[in-house]
Amino acid sequence: MADHACTIDKTTLESASPEPDARVCSPESAARSSPALLRGKWHKNDMPRERLIEQGPGVLSDTEMIVLVLGAGLPGHDVFSVAGALLDRFGSLRAMLDATYADFDGLRGIGPAKKAQLLAIMEMARRSLVDKMRKRSLMNSPEAVENYLRLLIGGRQQEVFVSLFLDARHRLIRCEESAQGTLTRMAVYPREIVRRALNLNAASLIVAHNHPSGAVQPSASDCSLTHTLRDALALIDVQLVDHLVIGADSTYSFARAGWP
Repeated sequence: MADHACTIDKTTLESASPEPDARVCSPESAARSSPALLRGKWHKNDMPRERLIEQGPGVLSDTEMIVLVLGAGLPGHDVFSVAGALLDRFGSLRAMLDATYADFDGLRGIGPAKKAQLLAIMEMARRSLVDKMRKRSLMNSPEAVENYLRLLIGGRQQEVFVSLFLDARHRLIRCEESAQGTLTRMAVYPREIVRRALNLNAASLIVAHNHPSGAVQPSASDCSLTHTLRDALALIDVQLVDHLVIGADSTYSFARAGWP
């Protein structure tokens, strides 16, 4: 087996993707711009904690959820303003899940303790999803797999290739990041993925990578990589169950498309 990288290049594909729609006004954006919210001058019963207790977490905006996580801002920094600044920087809660410690640098009101607190909560969310997947056959849970992968890599600003190694009952053994790239290019080594499959005694794999542009239609290099990896795994009697291309809001499945 030749040890060479399969390079995924999205420059042409992504340059043709449509411009994103203009952001519409939502309860979240309205809450962020509310002077009463930013000053914290609410009636007690309107505060996030009381509303969550009385009505459940589903009624809270993203800003209010962050406020509850933070608990309080640093001295001189209103917690609602800090929560709004977090969403302004990352754009969404999902994008925050991909944040590193350094990504919070420069945010006023977010010190080392708050950074660690946010990262710990986000890691708990990821581990909870992984734990659920380990207890079920992923062949019977394609939607759960796609939701997990979208949470894991859908919001990343550079291309990432991940491999889900499965046992003989299609339960998750391990999810690993097999390659990282730039906005438009990534080098993936099928030989390394095959080696890991052998080391982990995997019976099958699901692989996935993201398109930061959001356009999930695979490129010619995506198709070439898929067939190279599928053939390489077949030599060691390991099945490639699917290759998923993950966007922020949609997914392309090579298996469902008939392995083009």
